[in-house]
Amino acid sequence: MLIRAAKRTEADSLSELALRSKAYWGYDEAFMAACRDELTVSASEIDSLRTAVAEHDGRILGFSTLEGSPPQGAMGMLFVEPASIGQGIGRRLFEHVIANARSIGFTRLTIDADPNAEPFYLAMGARRIGTTPSGSISGRTLPLLAVALTECTADDYDLPR
Repeated sequence: MLIRAAKRTEADSLSELALRSKAYWGYDEAFMAACRDELTVSASEIDSLRTAVAEHDGRILGFSTLEGSPPQGAMGMLFVEPASIGQGIGRRLFEHVIANARSIGFTRLTIDADPNAEPFYLAMGARRIGTTPSGSISGRTLPLLAVALTECTADDYDLPR
């Protein structure tokens, strides 16, 4: 498997992959329709979102984004093709984002996690620091997670001492 920078021409494919991946959790059609805008990656955003794809034999299996400016940013999206979930692709993409973030000077990333994906992020070393409003569903909150990219202290996670 290769992880590489996404191409602008892949924006539509990545957006559809994000929707398929989100639907994996059993959300209904109304919920998915409400999420469509938030899960859409435009060609003009590919570079600024530092979008990376995981591919094998020319087939995109997942993608991730690294958003913001150092020192603090966000792991904006991390989606894996449903048929490939559980094969380590999410882990490889997560590790890629972390390595890339460190190399360009980020010290902390936040993640607005789908509740179903929270266990994955916690297993990867993220910590829950609160909740955040959903960008798609009014009144819904999501787990807010953080990953410290330097030696960790309570301040890195905005936790009480």
